[in-house]
Amino acid sequence: MSSLSQHACDHLEQLLEGFGLAAATPLSNWIDGELVAGEGDDITLINPASGETLVRYCDAGAALIERATQAATRGQREWMALTASERGRRMNAALSGLEGHEEALAQLESVVAGKPIRDCRAEVGKVREMFEYYAGWCDKQHGEVIPVPTSHLNYVRHVPYGVVGQITPWNAPMFTCAWQLAPAIAAGNGVVLKPSELTPFSSVVIAKLLECSGNVGQGLPKGLINIVNGLGKTTGAALTDHPAISKLVFVGSPQSGRMIAEAGARRLVPSVLELGGKSANIVFADAKLDEAVAGAQAAIFAAAGQSCVAGSRLLIERSVFEQVTTRLARAAEQIVVGLPSDEATRMGPLQNRRQLEQVTRMIEAAEAAGARVLTGGKRPEGLPDEAQGYFIAPTVLIDVTPDMEIAQQEVFGPVLIAMAFNDEAEAIQLANETRFGLAGAVWSQDVARAHRVAGQLRAGTVWINSYKAISVMSPFGGFGDSGFGRSSGLDGLREYTVPQSVWVETAPEASVAFGYGSGVG
Repeated sequence: MSSLSQHACDHLEQLLEGFGLAAATPLSNWIDGELVAGEGDDITLINPASGETLVRYCDAGAALIERATQAATRGQREWMALTASERGRRMNAALSGLEGHEEALAQLESVVAGKPIRDCRAEVGKVREMFEYYAGWCDKQHGEVIPVPTSHLNYVRHVPYGVVGQITPWNAPMFTCAWQLAPAIAAGNGVVLKPSELTPFSSVVIAKLLECSGNVGQGLPKGLINIVNGLGKTTGAALTDHPAISKLVFVGSPQSGRMIAEAGARRLVPSVLELGGKSANIVFADAKLDEAVAGAQAAIFAAAGQSCVAGSRLLIERSVFEQVTTRLARAAEQIVVGLPSDEATRMGPLQNRRQLEQVTRMIEAAEAAGARVLTGGKRPEGLPDEAQGYFIAPTVLIDVTPDMEIAQQEVFGPVLIAMAFNDEAEAIQLANETRFGLAGAVWSQDVARAHRVAGQLRAGTVWINSYKAISVMSPFGGFGDSGFGRSSGLDGLREYTVPQSVWVETAPEASVAFGYGSGVG
């Protein structure tokens, strides 16, 4: 084992020990207020920076899913026995559990996920932001009164599903954990969440810190949040098929999303799917090109392109195409690619070997089809000799045609394709010419045109003269192969509730009809 890998293993062991997860087999699950080891086969985690073994833990399996759903059912009943205001106070109070652990949590995410430490620190702040926002909604989920044409008082209230199942991805495990936990419990649900088997620990730590904060009897109920780690085909299947799960929420690939939706459909359980993207970043000739180039760079190369909203298709008006692509390639070559632990690193490795192989294959296939690599496309130079992990340089491709695989399918890596357009109509056509519809952007100083084009993009989120500005206050989701349903904002909260219509007869001598005609009209 290299010294780089040994250091990462030792560091991870110290972090797990600090959070109480360290054992002969790491305690990789949080069930009913306790840390629990898995009961299935070993799962090996690989250090993304070195490509060597990091740690092994055990698959949870169906029996632990059963325990988790029972705990979530009990915790949810206790939670809903509280007033809405009290639930909000307790959600806010639970955040005290994170205090003093922010840096260790960021370090844990960085080591396992391979993300630059500076990015992980920012994501810890997002966990707090999400819980603060949704805690405020607990006692503001107002119903409404419907003026029905009978003698009834009819009102609508929003009630929780009960126990929901959530599955989160490896590219942003800490972020997506809080992103789904906070609205689910704010709406009154209990939760069983399965992170990706590649990034298991940060979600367990978040749940533990939240549930263990505060005085006994004044925090989140034991069992309200359960984190169960394992493979999709074992633990994941047990979760999606469990009769106690009343709704499924999945963040990940379209391929897995279809399987989740099918599993829910077999039991008539609804789902929310936040899937992939092939987002178009449109640059008109009148745009402020310095800002557009910087925005395009951040849109694709942040997080090594492992982001569902990555601006992976850059559509540039033909008169400035060469200027923009030349500047962008030069800027890409200046990005510091390095070890996740290095404070100077702006882009780290891909998270796993399979993803590196997929990205490499798609670049090679694009070249074979006639595309040209303007920069990147290979392992970056200047890395330490021991950094034999899943690194690839920021890559820009030109001479790409819309029918190429790389123009249609998500790469999920630091690979940008640039295509030219002649006019507004062609830009819109190219932007909408994929099955994805998650995000997009328009760069132009013509305000009317920017709004006009944005309104014609088939995308759930559209930015104008910006990219990747995301807030928990605003709804997020897509069209087509990017999934359905919404996360964040009031829309994200509503995904975790069911509208219940209540009818109260008010007439002193109401008529009771056979059928749907009851009441005095």
